[in-house]
Amino acid sequence: MDQNEITLNQLQLEVDNWIKTIGVRYFSELTNLAILFEEVGELSRLMARKYGDQSFKNGESADQIPNEIGDILFVLTCLANQMGISLQDAITSTIQKNTKRDLNRHKNNPKL
Repeated sequence: MDQNEITLNQLQLEVDNWIKTIGVRYFSELTNLAILFEEVGELSRLMARKYGDQSFKNGESADQIPNEIGDILFVLTCLANQMGISLQDAITSTIQKNTKRDLNRHKNNPKL
């Protein structure tokens, strides 16, 4: 693993530390959910301009997409921390669920 790479568990600890030292405290779960949707909307706006039919407004660029993804990950991590959910356990469980459900589904899809 590269020195700059962190595990999901480390991410959760780092975000928690940031909240407690710089952010003062977590916003409520409902507020963070609203912020998450706001951040997803910002990503959607940029994606519509880069891959869709809209053009960029002044000051907007596709270069902002990684920042928006980072914002989404940060807020999602806040929510996981607040609810005592391990991101590592959640993604491991989801991959297992999707593998069991979709083992041959996509291979057998003539549309793909």
